[in-house]
Amino acid sequence: MRIAIGGFQHETNTFAPSKATWDDFVRGSGYPGLSTGDEIFERFVNSNIPVVGFMAEARKHGHTLVPTTWCAASPSAHVTEDAFERIAGLIISGLKQALPVDAVYLDLHGAAVTEHLDDGEGELLRRVREVVGNDIPVVASLDLHANITAKMVENADALAVYRTYPHVDMAETGARAFSLLQRQFDGAARPKVAVRRIPFLIPICWQTTDLQPAKGLYASIAALETANQVSISLATGFPAADFPECSPVVVAYAATQAQADQAADSLSQAVIAAEADFAGKVYDADEAVLHAMDIAAGASKPVVIADTQDNPGAGGNSDTTGILRALIRNRAKRAAIGLIVDKAAALAAHAAGEGATVRLKLGGHSGIPGDSPLEADFIVERLSDGNCVAKGPFMRNFKLRLGVSACLRIDDIRIVVACAKVQMADQVMFRFVGIEPTEQAILVLKSSAHFRADFTPIAQEILVCASPGPMISDTAQLPWTRLLKGIRIAPLGAAFGG
Repeated sequence: MRIAIGGFQHETNTFAPSKATWDDFVRGSGYPGLSTGDEIFERFVNSNIPVVGFMAEARKHGHTLVPTTWCAASPSAHVTEDAFERIAGLIISGLKQALPVDAVYLDLHGAAVTEHLDDGEGELLRRVREVVGNDIPVVASLDLHANITAKMVENADALAVYRTYPHVDMAETGARAFSLLQRQFDGAARPKVAVRRIPFLIPICWQTTDLQPAKGLYASIAALETANQVSISLATGFPAADFPECSPVVVAYAATQAQADQAADSLSQAVIAAEADFAGKVYDADEAVLHAMDIAAGASKPVVIADTQDNPGAGGNSDTTGILRALIRNRAKRAAIGLIVDKAAALAAHAAGEGATVRLKLGGHSGIPGDSPLEADFIVERLSDGNCVAKGPFMRNFKLRLGVSACLRIDDIRIVVACAKVQMADQVMFRFVGIEPTEQAILVLKSSAHFRADFTPIAQEILVCASPGPMISDTAQLPWTRLLKGIRIAPLGAAFGG
């Protein structure tokens, strides 16, 4: 069969400070840059990306892959209209040139909001369907944080969602999307679908499948699929997108509507029953640092602090200084933090050279309430061009392009400063500027959960910290205006009034 493939990845925090432009997708930063045609085959090799898993399975079955365009940008505020229309135009024009095709696969995120559209992926799938008609199968893979919409479900034959957070199964999900498509190639009819919207938002730091209740909920999916002969997905949602279809969703596909309904009801009822368990301790900056110092005094491994509200994987700019100030204020020893994204500071460090002392106004440039640049003298310990390859299970084989970078030191605290924002989710993002993470007493990571894939094995304990940042850990504190009336804005929280 001839299968057209493409991809568009963006997670939109409508409360974040900076938008995603065309140039952001061209660069990619932590992702491969915008890739068209055979560039998709050349750049996507042995990496943990859904399209890689899909392509591998399709080739095993002897199908012909026809590439259109694939792109991604780091999470941020809205995708600009210009960027979305240029990207959609490339994918649709590539699809038209590929015709005739027997199927279409898209590697999507599922939480893209643009300047002019609440539902970027739903609109892209609609345009694909408009080109190929109703008889050609269209399948897509989605992020676990997708806000699945009615338009996505209507315009896709099937959707497959990640089952791990940290997302160590991205390539595996692409392979599952292919298996749903192959069923139709083998003669199965378009499956029946059941959709259940969960009536409360879940903060992302408590969505991790390393912890309960998500760990148990996702573990139950395989048994549900076997019992009901279905494909079932739970998207826990991205709870920072202010539009009516922002919520967790269960989607089930089966040969009969009764099978799909039974599976969707079973899983959605289990999620609702676990509502109170989506919770945990969140420390303020000083509490986190002092507690980490106490633990570190008798620890053999680093204490990890997740600076969850400035997570660039959820739209933060990775430049707030609240937790760094707490490290300095409390005189933390053998501490390291990353990434602080500040191009001017990185360039100044390179101009000064290794061993120099530089006066900088570091970070704090995003205009986040309660945050500001940290003016101080820093020692330049190590410089780098910012190019490195991730080794951990989440970002495996990602070629990171962080721009000119440096390790700065103030007191006994080391800071990784870079030009491009990428979530601190891989140990190599310390090592590329000479910091060995396993030798630190305290590691502060600009991340919410993805870091757990590579850092949990080396961590004595993990603490979640809320210092100033745009990804508010308590979803009830966000200034919602457009949610679905009646949805609870946090687990066991108040209902949104409309």
